Amino acid sequence: MNITDKIFHDEAEAAAHIERSRWPTGDITCPLCGADRVRRMGGKTQAGMFLCNDCRGKFTVRTGTVMERSHVPLHKWLLATHLLAASKKGMSAKQMERMLGVTYKPAWFLCHRIREAMDEANSGGKLGGPGVTVEADESWVGGLAKNRAFRDTAPKKIIMTLVERGGRARTFHIANVTGPVLRTVLVKNVDRASVLATDEHVSYKPLGVEYAAHLTINHRAKQYSSPDRRSHSNTAENFFSIFKRGVIGTYHHLSEAHLHRYCREFDLRYSTRDMTDGERAHAILKGMEGRRLTYRRTDALTA
Repeated sequence: MNITDKIFHDEAEAAAHIERSRWPTGDITCPLCGADRVRRMGGKTQAGMFLCNDCRGKFTVRTGTVMERSHVPLHKWLLATHLLAASKKGMSAKQMERMLGVTYKPAWFLCHRIREAMDEANSGGKLGGPGVTVEADESWVGGLAKNRAFRDTAPKKIIMTLVERGGRARTFHIANVTGPVLRTVLVKNVDRASVLATDEHVSYKPLGVEYAAHLTINHRAKQYSSPDRRSHSNTAENFFSIFKRGVIGTYHHLSEAHLHRYCREFDLRYSTRDMTDGERAHAILKGMEGRRLTYRRTDALTA
């Protein structure tokens, strides 16, 4: 799939594509009540709408998704989703504004709603499992203090990532690097049967006994891998390198209120790195179903 595809330029083609994604068998169900007695409506004023014969509610392919009540055309939604799925280091809302031909505010909100769908697309139980190694590491996001032009520039933020070797990634914004904080993230997201691989941070030592095995590497001693190449956190470090290049080269600054959504964006692209751009965009489109993100929710976080 490329950006010359009709679904990115024709509204009817875009609506048909989303319809096929939501109801691949062709059996349309009502997102309002779940009934399957649905008929397609016609006419100029109700084109693209469906009527549920049970609840008598009207709906479109947008209803019950993050696209609901959005005035941005569907073909622009699909194009924005494809661009975020295909851009390894992300795409800023200003760039999206220019490419979609919309103003900055809807471009910014549209990007955040797509990131909300990325969260759903990357969910699916705990990481790891028997015989699977999960690396845990933390890093700081933000520029060096000496490079900041203003004293009131936001301080650096701490992120913690969990990466399966050869598998998925999950990243979180954490308040501090302490045992209780790290343990909360680990036990909620990593299967206890997994092998845990970390650096020498003292907080990981008591946590390692809760897992099948605990591999450590001492970065302070300039060690980056054990001779057998089992003990290392290089996979997590590689993830951080992509994340930080996205911050430096694309986003420049990540608001603390929305940092978790940017984390989900980079997680999704990493976890689906073996997919094509089209397959990744389709996964995000499926993740839009059953989720909502209103502007009031995003605006309240920045107030």
